[in-house]
Amino acid sequence: MRPPDDLKQKIQWIKMSQKDLDAVLDLHEKFAKNKGGGERAKLSMCDLSYLDFSGRNLSRADFTGSLLCNADLTDVIMQDANLFGADLRFALLQKVKLDRSDLRGACLAGANLTGASAVDADLRDGRLMRTSDKGDIAAVVHDEASAGMEKTVLRNADLTRVKVSDAMIVQTDLTGCILREAKFVRANLSLSNLTGCDLEGADFTDAVLSGAIFHGAMFNRTVLDHSDLSGADLIGAMFDNMSFEKVDLSGAKLPAKLDEGKIPLREILLRHGEWVNTNGKKGERAVLAKLDLSGRDMNGVNLSAGDLSYSNLKGVNLRRADLLMTDLSFTDLCGAVLAHADLRGAKFKRANLNKANLVGAVFSEVNVASRAGGGEWRSNLEFAKFRGARLNGAVMKNCDLEGVDFTKADLRDVDFSGSLLIDTVFTDADLRGANLFNTDMRGVKGLPDDDLVD
Repeated sequence: MRPPDDLKQKIQWIKMSQKDLDAVLDLHEKFAKNKGGGERAKLSMCDLSYLDFSGRNLSRADFTGSLLCNADLTDVIMQDANLFGADLRFALLQKVKLDRSDLRGACLAGANLTGASAVDADLRDGRLMRTSDKGDIAAVVHDEASAGMEKTVLRNADLTRVKVSDAMIVQTDLTGCILREAKFVRANLSLSNLTGCDLEGADFTDAVLSGAIFHGAMFNRTVLDHSDLSGADLIGAMFDNMSFEKVDLSGAKLPAKLDEGKIPLREILLRHGEWVNTNGKKGERAVLAKLDLSGRDMNGVNLSAGDLSYSNLKGVNLRRADLLMTDLSFTDLCGAVLAHADLRGAKFKRANLNKANLVGAVFSEVNVASRAGGGEWRSNLEFAKFRGARLNGAVMKNCDLEGVDFTKADLRDVDFSGSLLIDTVFTDADLRGANLFNTDMRGVKGLPDDDLVD
């Protein structure tokens, strides 16, 4: 329905200058801090496009129906703010705090919310309505903007318990997001990237997930009832406490079973061992990527430099295995046994090692021979999950451990010296006797008192 001419003429946004905006924001920051002389910012139906809000405290501010296209809202506090029907297309919202904010009907197409927090925010569909002098009612729309997050960037954002039901989230980058208990009922997430997302308790009932990517995503008590998963890439996804009774996975991409009739696993391992021992002159490299090998007994095998990426290795026995420079990216190793394994130079990016046994395992760097280019090959464990894992006595020297989750892990006597621990989580981990000498600990969370570690 097109709005009547008299209504269209009345829909006008108040254009503000940066100087006038700064004056309003100065008063609002006093209000937000409960200081005298402050006043809540009432910026409803204002044109604030391209203006600078960076670093401001705008909690409880009113931006109903405002135009914030291409505005700089980097590192802004907007908790409990009203952004109903706001146009935020292509806005810079990195590290913004939108917890409990009302974003119903807001347009976030093309916006960048990398590292944002929107815990308990409401992003459901909604429409801002206006009434003409003749009593006609029509939606207020700026430049054909529509509610949703098409092609929005939300990498590593915290969207715990966010409400996004009935919303359009097409081709959106949600890599590494925390989506625990989030509501995506009837939402359209087609072609979106949910790589490495924490989906514990999330509800995708009747959602459109066609063509979405879930590499390394953690499904735990996630509801997928009657969702459209046609063409969805679930290879490398990790499932726990799931019910698929009302889920059609026939059109989804899943790890394949190894065709033992073609080449038995034992034969593959023997050929790979020969390939390693002859420096590639004989035998054949083991490529076991995207396969379901869960529960297998591979005690003491040599899979050095092999490819097991995106595979399901849940509960496998790899005790004392040689896995030097092996690619285990996006692999599900939940509950696996890798005690005393040689994991030097291995790649575990976004792998799931929750509740795994890694007692005495060695993750340190490999010294590469000069004929192969020389230098050191470091183990890469970026964003891997080790919740509740046993790592006591493990050697993790000079490793890349950015964003790794060690919640409730046994890390007694682990040697972390020289490692990158940026944004690493140690909540409730046992770090008695651990060596953290010469580590980069920027953004570390949950680290105990200094007297508990060496």
